[in-house]
This record gives sequence, C-alpha cells and structure tokens, in this order.
Amino acid sequence: MAHAPGKPIDVHTWSTPNGWKIPIMLEECGLPYRIVPVNIGRGDQMAPDFLAISPNNKIPAIVDPDGPGGAAITIFESAAILQYLGRKTGCLYPADERSRVKVDEWLIWQVAGFGPMLGQAHHFRIYAEDKIPYAIDRFTTESERLYGVLDRQLSGRDYVADAYSIADIAIVTWAKYHGKQGIDLGGLPNVKAWLDRVLARPAVQRGFAAI
Repeated sequence: MAHAPGKPIDVHTWSTPNGWKIPIMLEECGLPYRIVPVNIGRGDQMAPDFLAISPNNKIPAIVDPDGPGGAAITIFESAAILQYLGRKTGCLYPADERSRVKVDEWLIWQVAGFGPMLGQAHHFRIYAEDKIPYAIDRFTTESERLYGVLDRQLSGRDYVADAYSIADIAIVTWAKYHGKQGIDLGGLPNVKAWLDRVLARPAVQRGFAAI
C-alpha cells in the first residue's frame, strides 16, 4: 500500500545487507526519502553526530521528520525501523495480530540468526587475512542449516509469512549474496524460486540501486 508523500525521511546507511533493507521498504511503500551515506569503510559510523542517532554505531538509522504526533523521531536497528515504517504506513506489516506475529517471528529469525551467521561466514571465507578452517566450517555449516530452515518454510508458499512482508525484505538482502557465504542454492529450490521472485520486484531493485 503506497503512502501519501510527505517530508523525506533521512536514511543514514551504506551498501550492506542491513543497509539496503530500509531503502527497499521505503520504495515499496512509496515514502520519500534521502540517503545520508555513512561510509563504514572509513569509520563514519563512529562520528559523534551519527552516534546521537545510532547509539550502537551501526547502520542503518533513520530520522523521520514526521514522526508520531508530528514530531521528528530517530530510530536505529533495521528491524525496529521496518516495524515502525510498517505501522506508519500499513505497508507490508499486517494489522491482524496472528499474521503480525508470523511476520515478527521471521523478522527476528533474520536479525538474531540468519544475518549474523551469514555475516560471519562471509567474513571468515572472504575477508579474514588468516583463513581459519574451524571458523569457516563452523559458520558455513550453520549458514547451511539456516538456509535449510528457510527452504522448508518456503515449501508450498511464495513468501516466508505467506504474504510478502517486511520479513522477506529483511531476509532477501542477505540471501542475495549466498555465494559469498558458501551456499549453493542447487539443493534449495524453494529458496531459489523465492529469491528470484523477490529480486524481480521493481521496488527491491530500486532500493538496492539507491546506495
């Protein structure tokens, strides 16, 4: 559901799986926004002005000038931002409690396990100067398990919580880079079909291109 345009939301972010979630959501919901780049490669996330918005020094964070009651609000943590935008707009976040719980389950599954484990697999496989077999095996094996969980959940359904939602947005920005995490989708047909389906959405493509 598109939302009536208002003042643009400032999105403090960078080109990472977590960082892409919010532009994708804003594109899906039709909200105006402005990207404020936070170059994590050069340490912009440690700057005091960013710390005032994101106490954990992590992207993404937003400043919505049209927050609750018409007053500005700052929000950090990607899941909290997705939930807020869903409540604000009624977009991709169901009002029905049973449906919302299902979305929240898979959103939290992503932020608590899928993202962190895949991030570690990616780090130790690609970026670590010392290739530590134990770390590579540990995080790649857990990533494989999590992709298996996702594949089973997607059996017989198009999206993780039945209807397309913020949970799919949270997961797709990580799953897009499955190859760098050591994951072959050949044995994960439901994940492969879902990934193709979500990545084909114009708003998802625009969100990835925004940073």
